[in-house]
Order: sequence, then structure tokens, then C-alpha cells
Amino acid sequence: MTTFKLPDLGEGLREAEIVAWHVGVGDHVVADQPLVSVETEKAVVEIPAPQSGRIAKLYGEPGDIVQIGASLVDYDDAAQADAGTVVGTIPEVQVSGADRPSMVSAKVKGVKAAPTVRALARRVGVDLALVSPSGPDGTVTTADVERAAAAVSQAGRFEPLRGVRRAMAQNMARAHAEVVPATVTDVANIDAWPPNTDATLRLIRAVVVACKAEPSLNAWFLGLDKGRKLHETISLGIAMDTEEGLFVPVLRDAGNRDTGDLRRGLEAMKADVKARTVPLEELRGATITVSNFGMFGGQHAALVVVPPQCAILGAGRIHQRVVAEDGQPVVRRALPLSLTFDHRAVMGGEATRFLAAAIADLERSR
Repeated sequence: MTTFKLPDLGEGLREAEIVAWHVGVGDHVVADQPLVSVETEKAVVEIPAPQSGRIAKLYGEPGDIVQIGASLVDYDDAAQADAGTVVGTIPEVQVSGADRPSMVSAKVKGVKAAPTVRALARRVGVDLALVSPSGPDGTVTTADVERAAAAVSQAGRFEPLRGVRRAMAQNMARAHAEVVPATVTDVANIDAWPPNTDATLRLIRAVVVACKAEPSLNAWFLGLDKGRKLHETISLGIAMDTEEGLFVPVLRDAGNRDTGDLRRGLEAMKADVKARTVPLEELRGATITVSNFGMFGGQHAALVVVPPQCAILGAGRIHQRVVAEDGQPVVRRALPLSLTFDHRAVMGGEATRFLAAAIADLERSR
């Protein structure tokens, strides 16, 4: 018996979630044939077969979290497959948000339940580990699952954290434990903007201008012993909200790209995030982040700085407000801004100078 273990997926990842198996026990496979799809922090990765042979055992079911180096597949060394033939079918993998709840509770170790009962639990989204069994010898029955499903529908559905939401929760917990956040807010008068101005592109340009005026916010804080690392290149994280969770792809070298190039880069990032094809390396290495949360609502926010970054600039909902000009009330379009920074690495004066530079650029007509 030969055991194939979950390989190192790079980028310091420690675990992955099984999304779908492409093979079953008894199937013959050939080297490099897709074995299983797993989801890392924010990407779905297809693991190929390392060798040809017959599958003797699969470790884990869809929804299980597997640690790097843990057993994944056993090969039957006594029965080698025909290297030119693949026996069985390779099903299509559906990994959309709508499909994921049905894959969460495929098998629960230590729970006694017939395959039909397990299938019912998957279909109705019930975690068998939380069901009180009423059958012989503690076996979970169909009636038990139906009762649990009815209770869930009345009390609210239990949804384990998986994939993107799990990664987001881990990052937020890390940020809460490590960062000393402080937030300053202000408002930019954007009445001079031409019609149909792309707010996100203007925000990107404003961050670039502000980073050049106050470089201390385009930095990483590496701890009290190592200090901070100031970056000459601006790798701008762009926060993107999806139903599956928050993605922050990185717009590389934002300070040396023209508007057309930045627009193409943004559109490509949006398409990759929507299709869940964004490479892992494009989700790492941001030196500062921008969040245009105002497109959904809200004016100001105490945002979360994800270490090792030192700052995030957020833009609230564009609205009209009454201001005094030459002693007279006038109505102007306003863009609320919130700058959250890690006070271990950034001083208040540095943060306010950064915000002032960003506002000055945003208030330009073009």
C-alpha cells in the first residue's frame, strides 16, 4: 500500500478544504489525472495523481479540512492500472457559493448513519455531528435528520466557516490580536468631478499621491524587534466584496501605471475574483489597501488593518451636504474618507498628512 499525502501548496498554507473528489475507491488512475479539488484560503486547487494505480482508500470527504502532509489517498500496490486507460468517470466540480452548503457534512467520523441518511443530511444541510440519534446503538435515522432540518429552518441555519470566510475570520482575528488601530476621518469636496468619474480609479490615484507625500504609510510593520519596512513600490490591495467572502487582490506597481493600464488591471482582477481564478500570488504582498465600501452604504468606518500592512483608506457613500462658502450655505458633493492605521508604526501626524494629501488630489477636477 502506497499513501499519497496532501502536498505543500506553497505560500505558507497549512491546510485545505476538500471540495470534490474526481475518483472513487477501486478506480484506476493514471499519473497527472485529477484526483481531488481542494480550497485553500481563497483559491480552488486541483491536485493531480502522483502515479498510476488503483485507488484503495480516500481520506476525507467534501467539507473536511485536511492539514498539509496528512494522508489523502492510498494506492493498491498489488493492482497496477493500465497506464493508457482511465476507468470510471471524472465528474464536473461545482464550487459556487450555492453548491457549497450541500457539501459540508458528507461524512462525520464517529457518527452511525446509513448512506441514505447521510445523503439526506447533505441535501438538507444538516450536520450529523449535531443530531441526536434515536436508532439502535446510537444510529442516526431519517426521522432524526428530518427533525433536525425542521429545527434548523425555525432557529436559523448553522453554517460552518469554510474557504474564503474561514480565511477572512483568521485574518481578522490575527489583526485584532496584533494591530493597535487608530482612525482619522475627513471629507473631500468632489463637486468639481466630471460626470461618470470612476471613483475607484480616483481613489487609487489619491493613494498613490498620498504615499509619495507621506511614504511611512506604504510600509510593513514586522514587529518590535525588526521594526518597519518602507516600500518604494506601491502594491495596492483592492478590497472586493463577494457572497463567498472578502477578496483583496493586489494591483502591482500602482504608482507607475497610467489610468488606462490601471482600469484594465482592475477589470481583470474583478473578472478573476468573480470566476474564482485569481492566483494565490495575486492575493499576497499588498503594502497598503483601499476599500470603496461606500458603494454599498455608510459614510465613515473604523477599518481593519491586516498585518504586516500599516494602513487602509476607506471611502464612504458619496452624498450631498450643505457647507459654508464665503459665509453662505451651498450644496456640494462630498466623499467621506476613513484612514485606519497601525499606531505602533505610524504617528498621528503622518496619518493626517497622508489623508490631507489624498483629499487634495481628490478635490482636483481631473
